[in-house]
Order: sequence, then structure tokens, then C-alpha cells
Amino acid sequence: MKRLPACAAVPLRLWALLAAGPVLFLLFIVGASVFFNAQGVAPGLIGQKVSGLVTEALVTVLVCLGLLLALHGAQVRAAWSGRALEKAGSSAVVGALAGVVLAIAYIHWLAPLLGVLQRDVGDFVPPGSVLPTVSSQIGLFFVANVVLAPLVEETLYRGVALPVLAARFGWARAVAITCLFFGALHWAGGVWYMLLTGLVAGGLFAGLFCWRRSVVAPLAAHLALNAVEFAHALQLRGGL
Repeated sequence: MKRLPACAAVPLRLWALLAAGPVLFLLFIVGASVFFNAQGVAPGLIGQKVSGLVTEALVTVLVCLGLLLALHGAQVRAAWSGRALEKAGSSAVVGALAGVVLAIAYIHWLAPLLGVLQRDVGDFVPPGSVLPTVSSQIGLFFVANVVLAPLVEETLYRGVALPVLAARFGWARAVAITCLFFGALHWAGGVWYMLLTGLVAGGLFAGLFCWRRSVVAPLAAHLALNAVEFAHALQLRGGL
């Protein structure tokens, strides 16, 4: 794979942007905990109430990341112009197919494996709690998971960050760094969920970007994955 021309250093504001997602999620959870404590909620119930706000936290964090991305207008425009839009149709088809395959693998094999690891090895979240928690408010879940997440996360991690990091560290290290931060964004799902998201989903999205040299392919894959996941959550709730 061709190496981009080397640059002196990765801008500090890009590192800050990459770290913003996990930090914002933490601040939301801490803030909610402090609020419930101030309201006199019993300490043993605060965790339960905060867990019930995970969907709201997702929407809030993604909106904040979108606003922060707006401060990187030149890089965002570069991600969505020129070569990124060449053969956008074929890139979208390739990405969507990859996303559907990953979604099927997640529902039938990876999610059960996640539950086994959480139950037998241990985690800081209960086994099988991720999907029921985030889909408890199905409307907000759709906004967060299908509307906002693919666009915001692919623009940030693949469209903006990956080329800049590749110019400094090479493509292999750049992919590893973006997968690390992408996984960290999902830390509220537990250790194993972070690893699964960062390595499997993040690796697929980064690979699609490197192959097609376009943010369209990973966006389509992310959108297809999350749309199938949403349909699965809706089916579990009896909505389909």
C-alpha cells in the first residue's frame, strides 16, 4: 500500500478530537450520577438509573462530536470531496454488502461469543445487557445508531483521522490507532464489546477505506450493520 507523504506531526487538536468521544461519554455518565445523587436517589439505584440513559448519552455524544467535527471543516470537506466520491456507487454497494455480512455474523456468532466471554471471563457490564439497554428507547436508538453514528464516526475515524495518521505513521499503524479510539468510544459496553467493536468492526471499516480510498464504503458498511442491528432489536421487542 502506497505511503502518504510524511508530515511533521499529527495536530494536537486531532488527538483531542479522537479522545473526545470516550471522554464525553464518561462526563455524561459522571454528570448523571452526580445529578441522581443530588436528587436523593439511593446509591444502589443510581447505577440502574444511569444505565437507563445510555441511549440519551449516545445521542448527546454523537451530536457533540458532530459539532466538534465542524471545527475541522477543511478536513471534513477533503474527506467528502474529490477521490472520495469517485465511483461512490460501487463503493456503497461493496460497503453495504460487507456491513450486512458482519451484521449476520454479529447476530449469530459474535454476540453469543460476547456473552460467553462476559459470563465466563468477566466484564464490568452484565452479560447480554448491551443491546437491550441501548434499544430501550427505540426511537432514540434509531437516531443514534442508524442516523448519527455511521455519518459522524466514519467521517471522524476514517475520513478525517486515518489519512492524517497514515501520513505520519504509515497505514498499518494508522489503522491500529483508529481502531483503538473507535473501540474506546464504545467503552460503556464493556471490555469485550470494546475489543469486538474496535478490532472487528473498526478493522473492517478501516480496511474498506484503505481499499476504496473513499469514506463512502465504510459509511455504507457501518450504516448497513447498524440498520440490521436496529431491525434485530425491533424484532426482539416485537415490533416486526
